[in-house]
Amino acid sequence: MSIPAALPAAVADSNSTDILAIANSPFLWACAVGVFLVIVLQSIIYLKAADTAAPHVGMTKDELKTSFRAGAISALGPSLAVVMVAVALLTVFGTPAVLVRIGLIGSVSYETAAAAIAAKTAGAELGGPTYTQAVFGLALAAMSLGGAMWMIATLILTPLLKRGDSALRKVNPAIMLVVPGAAMIAAFMVLGLGELSKSWLHVVAFVSSAAIMTVLMLIAKRVNKPWIKEWALGIAIILSLAITYAATRLP
Repeated sequence: MSIPAALPAAVADSNSTDILAIANSPFLWACAVGVFLVIVLQSIIYLKAADTAAPHVGMTKDELKTSFRAGAISALGPSLAVVMVAVALLTVFGTPAVLVRIGLIGSVSYETAAAAIAAKTAGAELGGPTYTQAVFGLALAAMSLGGAMWMIATLILTPLLKRGDSALRKVNPAIMLVVPGAAMIAAFMVLGLGELSKSWLHVVAFVSSAAIMTVLMLIAKRVNKPWIKEWALGIAIILSLAITYAATRLP
């Protein structure tokens, strides 16, 4: 596999494990800035559309400002949760890829799983000694293509899926609640179980993160605080890393 010609020839070496040499390249930074500009433009368009539509639905200017402020404040929690996870992934994907694929588009869970699956198809492991620049390119392509399919599905397939969803709900409303969740759990279980045979520390990380995530979900349900669910992944990662590190210090 070869590195794209748009990257500097001086740092492009498909067999090199110096991932950050290409992960933080000017080319990828330019792509990231372009995505930021598009999102800023979209935000301005939506804000103007809301301002135009407000009088027609009986909203005053003060109510509109209050809704904007409430939305901005409510976004802080999920954003900080993403930041915590993104910091841990900077050395694996580089700043531009993390900003675009995890910070702005897509989700931490999906992007990490997609990259891990792509790396495994090349016989490598994310962040491991076999994680070369070529594998990084493959992982980034997998994340980007997966994100592109989200957009295509939204623009083209959503009306079709909506009709199918309505038909299935008429048969059994629980189907569309169970099937997507079961598929996601199965995908992550396959990835997680594949790590258990490597060492007992992998088992500690797996079990502790699963236990912490379960406890956080139960707490969120018990106290009826949705923000806990948004923070759960970041908290589980940090605490499980701390527990695993503490386990390495055991005699």
